[in-house]
Amino acid sequence: MNKQSNENKAIEGEDFYLTPEGYKCFTEKHHLKRGYCCKNGCRHCPYGFNKKTGTITK
Repeated sequence: MNKQSNENKAIEGEDFYLTPEGYKCFTEKHHLKRGYCCKNGCRHCPYGFNKKTGTITK
């Protein structure tokens, strides 16, 4: 069984928040901690990925 170490756990209010629909929405801080763009068109993407064009604009 794999257990996440405490340093890798996402913290509510810092790394993510819950949307009114109940989904986790990751913050810009979380994406920067991860260190790369996942190219999923995330709401708070600090890398500037545009899902429609498939390009990074920042």
